[in-house]
Amino acid sequence: MSGFTRPPASGRKPIARHAQVEQRHPLTRILSLLGVFVAVVATSVVGVGTFSVWNAASALSDNAVVLDEDEEIPPSLGAIEGGVNLLVVGTDSCEGQDVKLFPRCAEDDGGERNDVTMLVHISDNPRRVTVVSFPRDMIVPIPSCSDGEGGSYPAMSAQMINSSYMYGGLACTVKTVEELTGEDIQFAAAIRWTGVINMSDAIGGVDVCVAGDISDVHTGLNLTAGNHTLVGAEALQFLRIRHGIGDGSDLGRISNQQQFMSSMVRKLQSESVLANPSVLFNLATTAINQVTQGQLVLSSSLTNPTLMVQIAMAVKDVAYEDIVFVQYPTGYSSDGVHVLPVTDAADVLFQALRENQPLTLTGEASSGFGVEVTGEAEQPTPTPTAEADAEGDAGEATASPTPSATATAEAEEERVELPSQITGTTAAQVTCTVPEG
Repeated sequence: MSGFTRPPASGRKPIARHAQVEQRHPLTRILSLLGVFVAVVATSVVGVGTFSVWNAASALSDNAVVLDEDEEIPPSLGAIEGGVNLLVVGTDSCEGQDVKLFPRCAEDDGGERNDVTMLVHISDNPRRVTVVSFPRDMIVPIPSCSDGEGGSYPAMSAQMINSSYMYGGLACTVKTVEELTGEDIQFAAAIRWTGVINMSDAIGGVDVCVAGDISDVHTGLNLTAGNHTLVGAEALQFLRIRHGIGDGSDLGRISNQQQFMSSMVRKLQSESVLANPSVLFNLATTAINQVTQGQLVLSSSLTNPTLMVQIAMAVKDVAYEDIVFVQYPTGYSSDGVHVLPVTDAADVLFQALRENQPLTLTGEASSGFGVEVTGEAEQPTPTPTAEADAEGDAGEATASPTPSATATAEAEEERVELPSQITGTTAAQVTCTVPEG
């Protein structure tokens, strides 16, 4: 691509130059697949104390975003052919943030970008989960999006993907990713800094590994080599860190965040969070508070209690090897700063997801040398659960298939070897963050 299409003249400020954007770098990927799932599912499965499912759903609905006015909200996961897609966005808004934690917010320009963009795909049976992270500096076409005032912004042929939220909010980012990937996205959520901190606290912390000492003046994070349990603001710092790890790029940061998400998934499964009413109640309350305080935005399709339950139950016992974290494949542009999509490699990935084929990674763990694989995680034994069936009716209590049974079934399937341009890891791989240099 030879250049960028200028954004339309409007009341919103134009995209900051790259040097300015680097100072913002604000968001996180704490919006891991189950991080959001557990939060929203709790609003419907916890029936303890004075908690009201009806009130919770109403609070969520009042602040929901409609993705497509012409598309009906699916009544159940079983009504969605080919699996479920959830877009998870982290924005860099300073609205409602603590200036002491984020000093740059004292001179905020008022813009809001999706510096974190992840597509979570949950396949049909057999259940598999794939999380695709999109680099914020990737240059993509942005379709025409509503301006929220009855008009619309014109389509643009070449802009950083993290500008899509600024032009049309969550719905615009959804449209942008749909056009890039060819996928239909049924659900979406967006979160701001304070929401990330509060949700991290509610989860109870996540274990991470650092291969060497890290000291980053940009985020204020200082960690010694070894294992750490991160909560709150420190978790946010870890997810934001770019300088001081790997090659110092956003690509290295993506793999660092994938380490965090993978560790979170293992914690949620091993500690049976979905079976713990008190933890779920805390997550539910926190999630609702974030919505009402403007720190968490959900699509209207995510306010259906039955669907919330089904989404969480669908991924509760997925084998670690079938929970895959990848980066959308890219190559550097001529300026050496931005990256461009490698669509032929991406097509292989999304075709495999549509056909629900098990994936085999052939690329490195990180495009930016942000992590190294240090071991393999042991899959916990699944516990019997009472799940809603595919049509949303109450089902009998049954035990989910064991990982070994899943592995045996997959042995009869043809695994798809992803192109080496697609980097990433599975939840079965334990990784450690690599300091820069």
